[in-house]
Amino acid sequence: MLVHRRGALIAATATLLVGAAGLGTAHASSPSALAAGAPSACRPANHTARITAAPATAGHRHYRVTLTAARGYEPCRLAGSPADVRFHQHGSLRGVTPGRYGSQRAVVAFGPGRPVHFDIQVPGGPGGVRADEATFTLRAPDGVIPGESSASGRFVVAAGTVVGPVRPGA
Repeated sequence: MLVHRRGALIAATATLLVGAAGLGTAHASSPSALAAGAPSACRPANHTARITAAPATAGHRHYRVTLTAARGYEPCRLAGSPADVRFHQHGSLRGVTPGRYGSQRAVVAFGPGRPVHFDIQVPGGPGGVRADEATFTLRAPDGVIPGESSASGRFVVAAGTVVGPVRPGA
């Protein structure tokens, strides 16, 4: 009888352990469980940004800043032009403070599979200073997003440079 009870106790314990392990595994791999706790793609550490030359318009050079979020981050909403935009060359701050142009009210969805971009518009003509990095603070519909994002690429800035609003697409 002692052997029978010990066997029943071992079987019951094994069933509980296997059941608990199965519940833990199913819960951890649930897509909704992962998405619910995912960090926002709008946080500076959760996206990358790259600056590339864009087609010129009459009297202006343009550079496109494209933001991309990797899979696993929660989509978010952005609005208007980035704030606190600064330009750097090899880590040294350039003396150009840009303005903004365009509608600052349009809201854009950003996240994995949904890149966004904004424009740096620079007056054409001779002059300007080279830059290889832009730092900026993204804006949401209800205010700024904490933290500073950065984008790298070769470009030129000059007095009169303006930054356009965030738009959908790369």
